[in-house]
Amino acid sequence: MAKVGIIGAGSWGIALALTLYDNKHEVTVWSILPEEVNLLNTEHEHKEKLPGVKLPEDMRFTTDLRELCEGKDMLVLAVPSPFTRSTAHLMADHLPAGQLIVSVAKGIEEDTLDTLTDVIHEEIPDATIAVLSGPSHAEEVSRKIPTTCVVGAKNKKTAEYVQDMFMNRYFRVYTSPDVLGIELGGALKNVVALAAGMADGLGYGDNTKAALITRGISEITRLGLKMGGRAETFAGLTGIGDLIVTCASMHSRNRRAGILIGQGKTMKEAMDEVKMVVEGVYSAKAAVALGKKYDVNLPIIEQVDQVLFHDKPASEAVHDLMSRDKKAEIDWE
Repeated sequence: MAKVGIIGAGSWGIALALTLYDNKHEVTVWSILPEEVNLLNTEHEHKEKLPGVKLPEDMRFTTDLRELCEGKDMLVLAVPSPFTRSTAHLMADHLPAGQLIVSVAKGIEEDTLDTLTDVIHEEIPDATIAVLSGPSHAEEVSRKIPTTCVVGAKNKKTAEYVQDMFMNRYFRVYTSPDVLGIELGGALKNVVALAAGMADGLGYGDNTKAALITRGISEITRLGLKMGGRAETFAGLTGIGDLIVTCASMHSRNRRAGILIGQGKTMKEAMDEVKMVVEGVYSAKAAVALGKKYDVNLPIIEQVDQVLFHDKPASEAVHDLMSRDKKAEIDWE
C-alpha cells in the first residue's frame, strides 16, 4: 500500500482518488476551499460535481497543503490548468527532492506557452514528473466504467510505477516516453471540442462533427510533430481517442460551453452556465500563439479563438472555414 496525495478536489481529482483507493492505497485529498473539504468530510459525496458517487468514509480531505504533501509516495496534481503554477509554487516548500508528481490536468500556459509538466518543473525543479491523460471523463471513471489512459514520463521505471499504481480491472493504463505529445494532444483537443460544440449549438449534424474531429486531429498532429511529439501519440489514446470523446460527449465541459456559444451566448455566459473551468478557453490563445511560433496553419483553432475573444459569430466562423482556398488532403507527388 502506498501513500498518495491528490491536490484538487474537483471531479477528476475525486475520480482518481477513488481509483487509487480501490487499489488499496491510502488516499488523502486537498482542496483550497474549506467549505468543499467540510462537505466531503461530512457528506462523503461531491454533490455538485459527481452526484450519486459515494466516497469511502475513511478517505481523508484536508485544506492543509503541508500535511497533504509530506510523506507521500506519489502526488497527483489535479487542479485546473490555469492554477497549476500557483499551486505548484505553494507545494514546493513541502516536498523532498525527487518527489513523484503526476500531472493530470490538460492545458498550455497562456503567457509562457509552457506545457504543464514544464510549469511544474520550473516551480519544483527537483521533482520527478509524469503525466496521465487520455479519453477519461471523471463521471465514468468514478462509476468504474472501463477506461484507458496513458502515463508519460522521461524514465521508463517512473512510467511503469505510475501505471502499477493506477491500473485495475476498469482503469487500464499504457506507458509512453512522449510526454510532450501527450500534453499537446490533451490540451489542444479541448479547443477543437469547443468548435464541435459550437457546431452542435448551430444545429449542424454528424457530417460536420466528423469533419471537425478529422481536420482537428490533423491540426493537432501538424503542430505536435513540428514541436517534437510523435505521430503515434496523436493517432492514439491522447490524440484521436481523447478528441473523439471530448467532441462527442455531454460530459465534456468544453463541448457544453461550445454548444452554448453556438446558441448565441458569450464566452463568459457559457463558462458561467457550465460552472466548471473550461480549459479549452484558456488553451485557445496559447494554441494560436504556438501555431505562429512554429509556422503551422491551424484554421479551426484560429476560428475558435476569433469566436471566443474577438466577438466573431460562430456561424461566420464556420462559413470562413468552409470557404477557404481549395487544398489537397494528401500532397501529390
